[in-house]
Amino acid sequence: MHSKTTTPSVQYSDTPSRLFDRKVFLWSITSLIVFAWLILWFWGRSPYGRYLSHEQLGDIGLNDASSLFSAIALYVAGWTLMTVAMMLPTTLPLLEIFRRLVAQRPERVQLVALVITGYLGVWAGFGVAAHSADWILHETVERSPWLEAHAWLIGVGTLLLAGGFQFSRLKYRCLDKCRAPLSFVMEHWRGRHNRRNALLLGIHHGIFCVGCCWALMLLMFGVGVGNLGWMLALGAVMAVEKNLPWGRKLSAPVGVALLACGALTASNHFWI
Repeated sequence: MHSKTTTPSVQYSDTPSRLFDRKVFLWSITSLIVFAWLILWFWGRSPYGRYLSHEQLGDIGLNDASSLFSAIALYVAGWTLMTVAMMLPTTLPLLEIFRRLVAQRPERVQLVALVITGYLGVWAGFGVAAHSADWILHETVERSPWLEAHAWLIGVGTLLLAGGFQFSRLKYRCLDKCRAPLSFVMEHWRGRHNRRNALLLGIHHGIFCVGCCWALMLLMFGVGVGNLGWMLALGAVMAVEKNLPWGRKLSAPVGVALLACGALTASNHFWI
């Protein structure tokens, strides 16, 4: 015997209680984002700021398991804070839709928190992989005199990779998913096993978000994870791409600009 599947609906009527819930939600998310920016600002000016800096990565001593674990923990913490500051604002439309969908459930706050946890968890996993690759790259450069003398090739390669990815089919496929938050929620929210499905919704959204934005996020390794100016610029680009009606049209110009910067940087070094 098959149970009948019902399609969830999102209620948008603005009763006083729902308006209050929406204000509390927006205040909570905004506070979390602002807190992340503040912590990154203070962190970058502390003795531990080197753990956010691409340039100083090779100067951090990793002589034993304890120092290695501390370095990894600090990098993951810094990356997660950066993700909260840069990427959480870009997913606010999906979170608001999901909040309205589960507004009548007693565990609604926990469900929204699980979506956020799943989303940030995917980005944290990407951060661990990216930091590991970055550390291996630094070790390789230090052991190769030629690479050490031509370290600028890494920056140029990152720019060209990020610029080229802006024109890829994977970029636009993931971007289209991110630009349709209502369809995404309806596709991935089943309403049964609420907590597990909320977490899976966040994980699925995080996967598509990483698929859309990973190459742009790699640029942070060239300027330092704690560089607030670049964080603001890249975060704004990704927010526009994902949320504004004309945002999809921004991907190509950004790609052209990145490719041009990479080519110009390479030509300057060759000329010198």
